[in-house]
Amino acid sequence: MSAEPRPDRASRYPAIHARSIDDPEGFWGDAARAIEWIAEPRAIFDPALGVYGRWFVGGLTNVCHNALDRHVDAGRGQQPAIYYDSPVTGAKRTVTYSEMLREVRILAGVLRELGVGKGDRVVIYMPMIPEAVFAMLACARIGAVHSVVFGGFAAAELASRIDDARPKVVLSASCGIEPNRIVAYKPLLDLALTIAKHAPSACVIFQRPEAEAGLKEGRDLDWATMREKVATSARGVECATVSATDPLYILYTSGTTGKPKGVVRDTGGYMVALRWSMEGLYDVKPGEVFWSASDIGWVVGHSYIVYAPLLAGCTTVLFEGKPVGTPDAGVFWRVIEEYKVSALFTAPTALRAIKKEDPEGLLMKDYDLSTLRTLFLAGERADPDTVVWAETRLGIPVVDHWWQTETGWAIAGNPVGLGALDIKVGSTGVPMPGYQVDILDEGGHHVGPNRMGSIAIKLPLPPGCLPTLWQQDERFRESYLAEFPGYYKTADAGFCDADGQLFIMGRTDDIINVAGHRLSTGGMEEVLASHPDVAECAVIGIHDELKGEVPCGFVVLKAGVARAPNEIESEIVALVRERIGPVAAFRIAIAVHRLPKTRSGKILRGTMKKIADAEPWNMPATIDDPSSLDEIAAALSARGLPKASAA
Repeated sequence: MSAEPRPDRASRYPAIHARSIDDPEGFWGDAARAIEWIAEPRAIFDPALGVYGRWFVGGLTNVCHNALDRHVDAGRGQQPAIYYDSPVTGAKRTVTYSEMLREVRILAGVLRELGVGKGDRVVIYMPMIPEAVFAMLACARIGAVHSVVFGGFAAAELASRIDDARPKVVLSASCGIEPNRIVAYKPLLDLALTIAKHAPSACVIFQRPEAEAGLKEGRDLDWATMREKVATSARGVECATVSATDPLYILYTSGTTGKPKGVVRDTGGYMVALRWSMEGLYDVKPGEVFWSASDIGWVVGHSYIVYAPLLAGCTTVLFEGKPVGTPDAGVFWRVIEEYKVSALFTAPTALRAIKKEDPEGLLMKDYDLSTLRTLFLAGERADPDTVVWAETRLGIPVVDHWWQTETGWAIAGNPVGLGALDIKVGSTGVPMPGYQVDILDEGGHHVGPNRMGSIAIKLPLPPGCLPTLWQQDERFRESYLAEFPGYYKTADAGFCDADGQLFIMGRTDDIINVAGHRLSTGGMEEVLASHPDVAECAVIGIHDELKGEVPCGFVVLKAGVARAPNEIESEIVALVRERIGPVAAFRIAIAVHRLPKTRSGKILRGTMKKIADAEPWNMPATIDDPSSLDEIAAALSARGLPKASAA
């Protein structure tokens, strides 16, 4: 049914990681030889530049050249670059490296026709179709900076990103396709542009046959018409020369204030890190098929649907579907068999959904999974039951690994390509090259093995990680570097065991993880607080068997509000869906008389979460009104949610 793991061999990890820490310039200088440079870097690392230093200073290169042109030039043009599989539409398409290069050149020509040049921003608001990948690479080809916005986000979220990035052009599509509905993107884009203060000069719309969008004269352009217009001249659109330290893209992540943070990804360091990871971590070679079952709107999609597989000369799977319901819980196994996938990377949520529908894994037996060597999990904590379930039924290593939007690639994992280490269920593995990971107490002091603390990474961060936030150096310092001087604060908590393996236990800030998507409770609270009947509110993440966490909102209504609380609760749920989008999975709003607070006014979110998750909790000594916690517990119990008793 499945492939045997590759023969055991002594892992080269300890020596390689040690060298990356002791001689980072030598290690990353060697790794950079896998990239083609127009001009070699004059310095592998310069600590005097940027906020904490910059990698590959003086190097000149181009991501699109390394992802496409070099492979075509080397004779790999007929190899598939993308297998597009859309069970929601029934469409399938194979795009070779040569075909993709042609389409990327044409779209780059369209962008140039619209005045987009090096350093200009382009917002991409598109579903999981090949044209979205062409759009990213077309931007990279001409040196433009792309910012992909997940298609599930609502108009207000899109507008905030447009205002921050200030794009010259927006590339979008008429619609996205869900298993049971069509999501019209164009009305959301139109609304976003009425909300946003910044106005792009043009919007190019890819018309999908499932729903055609109306175009606004003077602003909106038809993708197919523009493609035809420049197709004959686009062969001359060659790769721009880009500095290694120039931004490749901006990817927005939730901020604790509700204002999104624009994570900047530079060009050279990102390529070097991703290229190393494909063989060192994932053990996937050129010509093999790599499938990251994510979305291009998230960092996993940027790094491991688009850039890393193509930089490595692999074939990537672009999947427009769900792990269940398109049509059943066997769709992942069908894709693996059909495209001969060597490694699958997905979120634990997907496995939990499959497990719920097919607990015995009977559908696996209908497919030949012999090409699949390894299953990688990331995006949220992988619960041991799910890991053991997958290992037992697939008969292959299941590797949990940990990283963030900010880092762009894994902080910790099990480096299968160096010789796999023993897998400890519940652990995210060991630090990857360049990451010196320490567990610190509140005072910034090291704690010993198996002791919980804040997880921090000693500066400088390795190549591939964010050098800063988009036009917000000071916010970058305050958000990530100020609390523990000399370190990057991950805002995750956990511990390291005596063997150096990391265990990630949760977030230290108010970002919650919904099915692998990092969302801000602060941003949701802003939405709740905007309701005219709400006096104050608090949003917490509570445990969910399928999604890992889901948000739960508590609201205190204004004095004199006579309407039924359940009516207001329904309005609040709809309001979050409208302003943030269904990706928030916000379905629980509860009206209470008071929120539990300390005497200084701080809301006791941590204690509320413990009650919701049925964890033991102690009555805080500084609580202002102990009965407020009893009300929270009773309200949760009335909704059928777990309730724990005070210790």
